[in-house]
Amino acid sequence: MRHHTLRALLAASTLLAALPAHAETVRWSVVTSGEKVGFVEADEQGSTVSISYDVKNNGRGPTTTEEIELGADGLPVRWAIDGTSTFGSEVRERFARDGQTVRWTDSTGTQERKQAATALYIAQNGSPWALGLYARALLKDDDRRMAALPGGELQLEALGETEVQGTTYRAFSISGIDLSPELILLDAQGRLFARIDTDGATVREGAEATVPELTELATRLTAERFAALQKRFAHTLDRPMRIRNVRVFDPEAGTLGEPVSVIVSGERIAGIHPLDAPATPGEIVVDGQGGTILPGLHDMHAHVSPQSALLYLAAGVTSIRDMGNDNAVLDGMMARIEDGTVAGPRIVRNGFLEGRSSYSARNGIIAESEAEAVEAVRWYAARGYWQVKIYNSMNPDWIPAVVREARRLGMGVTGHIPAFTNADTMIAAGYDEVTHINQLMLGWVLDPKEDTRTPLRLTAMRRTADLDLASPRVQQTIEAMAAHGIALDPTAVTLELLMLSRDGQPSPAVANYIDHLPIALQRRRRQGIAPIETPADAAAYEGAFVKIKELIKRLHDRGVRILPGTDDATGLSLHRELQIYGEAGIAPAEVLRLGTLGPEVYMGRDQNLGSVERGKYADFLLLPGNPLEDLRELHRIAMVVKGGTIYFPSEIHATFGVKPFAEAPAIPGLE
Repeated sequence: MRHHTLRALLAASTLLAALPAHAETVRWSVVTSGEKVGFVEADEQGSTVSISYDVKNNGRGPTTTEEIELGADGLPVRWAIDGTSTFGSEVRERFARDGQTVRWTDSTGTQERKQAATALYIAQNGSPWALGLYARALLKDDDRRMAALPGGELQLEALGETEVQGTTYRAFSISGIDLSPELILLDAQGRLFARIDTDGATVREGAEATVPELTELATRLTAERFAALQKRFAHTLDRPMRIRNVRVFDPEAGTLGEPVSVIVSGERIAGIHPLDAPATPGEIVVDGQGGTILPGLHDMHAHVSPQSALLYLAAGVTSIRDMGNDNAVLDGMMARIEDGTVAGPRIVRNGFLEGRSSYSARNGIIAESEAEAVEAVRWYAARGYWQVKIYNSMNPDWIPAVVREARRLGMGVTGHIPAFTNADTMIAAGYDEVTHINQLMLGWVLDPKEDTRTPLRLTAMRRTADLDLASPRVQQTIEAMAAHGIALDPTAVTLELLMLSRDGQPSPAVANYIDHLPIALQRRRRQGIAPIETPADAAAYEGAFVKIKELIKRLHDRGVRILPGTDDATGLSLHRELQIYGEAGIAPAEVLRLGTLGPEVYMGRDQNLGSVERGKYADFLLLPGNPLEDLRELHRIAMVVKGGTIYFPSEIHATFGVKPFAEAPAIPGLE
């Protein structure tokens, strides 16, 4: 590849003119982890464009059609999107522009505005084709910034040229659509060639063989961006830091101590001293203002990316367990985090192991036989992975062999409950842990022939609304988990998001902080996800989530280990996961233990992590408030320390368009 930023800037003028009227049908392939999972087809007939978009990965994905009429300025005057969303809910989106009046209808309702200046409508359910449209409009703008509808602004940044299959393309990033920029390649006529990411691409049909090259480019560009952010946000001190007047939460005792000073030297905690103890010469003294020092939080169900790695730190999540990723991408990211090039939490890797089917998730290793599954365990063990994570399409008959090999090599086994079996059978086969509380519950309500490789693993949760948790069937499973030490990673916040999101209403999963989120993300979090055809469907999902909370409390009371995880990427969702446990009836002090020390004990790392004690790594967060009194205080983090490096969430969140939750403390010597 060749990258010539100056040439790209000088040549950009060739893209500024509106594209001529023409008739053409263009197709793009959607490729993830080396496999085609969908397509985009655009039939362009002069000023009208008809688009078909379909993606099916991991048994789910959107299926939509779009009808677009372009004005003389190349921007839509009419835009209609119909179909189904990722989990099957109805999509019916409309946009119209008449002079200075714009109107649109999406999942949040209908809006109308007078718009004197040109603004780009950001489709809520648009296909990747729209990225080319936005880029061409931004290229014609002097500063490459334009107001966006429903809110915010889009910005285009040139990233240089790259050569693919002998043709030169221009790389750009588009910011303002989501938390992280979109990376795209345009051809010489300003048409979309590819949308690229670190684990795949949507690329012009016929160029699928270039996807490894394109993901390498995306990885490099992303790494460069987050390396620059690390230089801005990572604050290090060359002297000890004494944080005065703070109260330290002890997760083992479940208590909040009296005001003290916490001293950090290098990457470890040097001591916890009485409040009136004098500082030694040369220390940097920080006023904690009576706040709470909490050990770093741990998300036990992550699929980390460079973006989520930084957002985790902003949310006080200093450790995560990655539950499945592109193995090579994850290794590279971990290396950059460990050498300080980019920011991120401490990462424990689980090896993702899936079976081959038309519903397979394209992640980790996909096995087509028992022998391949066992060999995958050996591959993961040789590279230091902690557990093997089983997924939906794995043949249940292979699990005993997988477990035996994992045990022989010192690894644990966790995961989904494969299709056509249940949690009891997998526990008997040797599972150490069940991932997702719905995976546990579905075995109590499904017919053995029903297929959970599909969105049924979400929609069938409606049947649990009337489930009797005291029934012998349920109690048998709970007793087996307690007797065999089987843990549960509930990811309740993700089930709440999927089941309780309603069109036009803030999802309960984010209701406590939705006003802090960027407009585009607020809009998405006011969109229904699970298909709801009748009021009875909505009531059933609501009843099912009540049952989820009741089950979490029953399991905890019975001694089943609860491992807080989210299956999300904002970091803030872990706070909500813990709040759900509190709403279920678990005491706040115990909830905080589950989110801090508990995972480290489970993984045998509590000698160095999980509590704020002399000699342990300096992984903690400073909150102005007291989360023992209100778990919602977890959002209000003033400072995060990971291995002695200081991060201010207010700085990080502002970069992602998130309204900060708390002011950073003043630290002498830091700008």
